[in-house]
Amino acid sequence: MKVLIVGVGGALARLVALKLRESGHTVIGIDRRPWWDAPRDIQVHEVDIRKRGAEDVFRRERPECVVHMATVNALSAAGEERARINMGGTKSVFDHSIGHGVQHVVVVGRHTYYGASADSPLYHTENEPPQGMGNFPELADLVAADLYAANMLWREPQITTTVLRLVYTLGPSKTGTLASFLRGKRVPMVFGFDPLFQYLEEEDAAAGICAAVEKKPRGIFNVSGPAPVPLSTIARETGRTVVPVPEPILKQMLGRFGFPKLPKGALEHIKFPIVVDGSAYRKATGFVHLTDEVEVLRRYRRISPV
Repeated sequence: MKVLIVGVGGALARLVALKLRESGHTVIGIDRRPWWDAPRDIQVHEVDIRKRGAEDVFRRERPECVVHMATVNALSAAGEERARINMGGTKSVFDHSIGHGVQHVVVVGRHTYYGASADSPLYHTENEPPQGMGNFPELADLVAADLYAANMLWREPQITTTVLRLVYTLGPSKTGTLASFLRGKRVPMVFGFDPLFQYLEEEDAAAGICAAVEKKPRGIFNVSGPAPVPLSTIARETGRTVVPVPEPILKQMLGRFGFPKLPKGALEHIKFPIVVDGSAYRKATGFVHLTDEVEVLRRYRRISPV
């Protein structure tokens, strides 16, 4: 099968590309960023998905499946530019897919879209609407992109649309939201709170995305792995020091004194857990993670010492 990965320059997307290639698929990539050491048999087109050149790739290559991994979070781009990339890019993915005969679109999103709050349910299922923009406005454009993709399930039924809400990842790339919390020697926590975090090792996360390409489930799915772990345990097991700070003071310390630079909305995510039920995806695809929660942290401590 011919698979086009939008955002192939990202660390996780590259893993997906390599795994699909190993499985015998023809893989093509689109990204504004270069992939300098890409295998020769993976074509990489340095083009913005919103530009005419991207549509030319769709027209010329006629992919059967498109994996959209070109969204960015609040830690990667400023508000206005982030919104243009996330919403404009997602719309372009579907416009080109509709116009050029794509059979299957996989949109890779985040489990954080459900939102962190004191009254959140213990486990979020796919039946709940994403509400992350309420107390974390930097998620608004990502939530809107997720909803746009979900609307394609009934607006464009000729395309099999798979919307994935993936938990945090940890691995050699040392990128992503959870990795940003662990970037320094000290991990800030809001005094009196110790939320549960769900995460997957990067190889497992890539395998989970590949399962969507192979099995083609239609719908919205949470993709999770090992049991959730308290943030304090994650910090200690990766060699960091936990620093509980009253919330008003912590807001002033972000990005200073060795603390990570985080949007203020992210504080809700280190107060309240976002735990998802991934059973529907496991049933639909047979996906099973290979690395447990303890081993993920041990590996991360080795590759990212402080």
